[in-house]
Formats: sequence, C-alpha cells, structure tokens
Amino acid sequence: MVKLNRIYTGTGDDGTTGLVDGLRLPKHAARMEAIGTVDEANSAIGLAICAMADSPHAATLTRIQNDLFDLGADLATPLGSLGGEDFAPSEMVLRIVPTQGDWLEQAIDAATALLEPLTSFVLPGGSEAAARLHVARASVRAAERAMSALATSEPVNPAALVYINRLSDLLFVLARAMNDNGRADVLWVPGASRG
Repeated sequence: MVKLNRIYTGTGDDGTTGLVDGLRLPKHAARMEAIGTVDEANSAIGLAICAMADSPHAATLTRIQNDLFDLGADLATPLGSLGGEDFAPSEMVLRIVPTQGDWLEQAIDAATALLEPLTSFVLPGGSEAAARLHVARASVRAAERAMSALATSEPVNPAALVYINRLSDLLFVLARAMNDNGRADVLWVPGASRG
C-alpha cells in the first residue's frame, strides 16, 4: 500500500519529475505527457461516475479508474528499469496484463447486446451521464495518442496500448447505454446546417 505523509516534496521545482526507478525526466517529456493524459482521462471518468451513481455501470468505471492507476504505474516504469527486461509484471513492476483488456472486451460485448443498432454517427450528448462519458472517451483517445507517440521513440507495453484502445470503445458503448440504451442518442445529420 502506498503511504503519503506529505503531498509536496519540492523535488519537481526544477521542472523534472521522478519515475518509479528514480530516473528524473522533464515534466514535458513524452512519457510524462502519456502519464498525464491517462490521469486526465481518469479524472474525466470520475466526473462521469458522479452523474451515474444509480447505474450499475458506475462500479465498472470505478474498476477502470483503478486500472488506470495501474496503467500510470506501467508507464512510469520504463522497459529495463528495476530489472524488467520485458513487459511481464513482477514483484517490483506493475504492468497492464492482457486479461485487463479481455475484461474490457467482455464489458463492451455485454453492454452492446442491450443497445439499439446504430443508424448514424452519435453526437456527444443526450443525458448528462452520456455527455460526461463522451468527454471521458475523448480524454482516453488523447491518452491513446500520447501513448502511441511515446511508442514511436520508446518501448510501451503492448497490453497497455490494447487496454487504452478498448477503453475508449467501452466508454462510447456506456454513453449509449446512459442514453436509454441508444434510444435517446443524439444522431448526426450530415449537412443539416447548410442553407
């Protein structure tokens, strides 16, 4: 268990931050951008949960918030640090594992089975919960872009990349679920505003 006695340390006052293995990086480094956007996505999910407290999907999202902390720890432990020569989890290294992505796929399939078929693209809106889930989905997509950018220069856990991709799909499906299982979706009407 993590124990935090003090929130501020002063060690980042020079514009750097520490990784799990003690390495310090500039706060604007690609790895820190990826970690930060995962944190933003987690915060957006937390806000969505506030609008859906009576929904059984809130527990799903709380589980995902925990997974996103795992993902942050994974990103904060570069390949080769702490003796990890591959992306396998160990006693010292927390990694996203394929079963976490598999669980997301099962959740997507279960929620999709209850939805009205799509007849158009969906605008991000409808109920407050759906709109917040769409904001969270867009935040997750930003995190995926940051992780993908990081992967062009440094190794990134393949299971983590799968996880973040599946997560945005799940948030889309859950947004539709919060719109009366798709019956209250706001649909895109191509060219509707043209004179």
